[in-house]
Amino acid sequence: MGAVSLAPVADAQDAAPSEFDLSTADGIVAELEKLSRETEGVSEEVKTLDDEVKGKEGELKKAEGALAASRDKVAAAQRDLDGLTDDISYFAKKRMRGELIDPLTAALGSGSAQDAIDRTSYINKMFRDNDETVAKVADSKAAAQSEERNALRLQEDIRKQIDDLAKRRTELDRRSSDLEARAEEVRNMVDGLSTDQRSAWMLKNNPVTEGLKDLLGSSAAVDAAMAKLGAPYSWGAAGPSEFDCSGLMVWAYQQIGKSIPRTSQAQLAGGTPVSRDELQPGDIIGFYPGVTHVGMYIGNGQIIHASDYGIPVQVVSIDQGGPYQGAVRY
Repeated sequence: MGAVSLAPVADAQDAAPSEFDLSTADGIVAELEKLSRETEGVSEEVKTLDDEVKGKEGELKKAEGALAASRDKVAAAQRDLDGLTDDISYFAKKRMRGELIDPLTAALGSGSAQDAIDRTSYINKMFRDNDETVAKVADSKAAAQSEERNALRLQEDIRKQIDDLAKRRTELDRRSSDLEARAEEVRNMVDGLSTDQRSAWMLKNNPVTEGLKDLLGSSAAVDAAMAKLGAPYSWGAAGPSEFDCSGLMVWAYQQIGKSIPRTSQAQLAGGTPVSRDELQPGDIIGFYPGVTHVGMYIGNGQIIHASDYGIPVQVVSIDQGGPYQGAVRY
């Protein structure tokens, strides 16, 4: 890259010393590239944590629903218990009033053998009914107690989930603050570039501008992504006017009715792995250790990606995307 006139880089030389020579365009681009990669990595971490928090919130709602259902069952079992207790009380009162006698007394007081049989059969049935009622009361009480224990266990589980959620939110807030600080540093550097420096920054990946129409029609996802050529980069954005790397992938696939994971790591973990020599238009390629960046293969050895702040969505060669980590198909 040739020498260019340089403008002061805002805040860059007031920060920690850079490993690059910030008096040259190459040094500035290298420093921005380093900061941008670090910032994108933090951005992906924040999005991953955000997804985890949302997932935990969903689990918490399910647990709360299960707790409510358990409490309803406890209440229903108690109502059954109260009703059966009334039946037993009614049976006991009849016996105290002498309206119910045991089978032997009934047989001795009968006027004939048949009458004795009838009386004994009737009384036995009443005692069986009473025993069944007592058994129902016992079963209903046991069921109520079991449901109550389940409700208490669910309560404890929800408390633990709430504590875990609070910790994750704290971590998310911390990482978000870290991201904003890093992003502000990159924005200040890019916004402080001279015209020539900004041009060098935007062209650092050697974007392809010719023959792009020939790559349309091979994949609906590619066509959707290509419609966003020139859209600005923004951390955490997933369209429709601004994008980060994984956000562009999500938006493009949404346009064809497919839902894919939000973060670059999850995108590469969620699809069907394909080898580099089997790439097809629409495949998602991961770059850099930890898969902190992704782009979409469009054919002809090229990808479309949203790479860095201050650089619009571009088409570049695969090798310009960064260190290749793998590819998947959705």
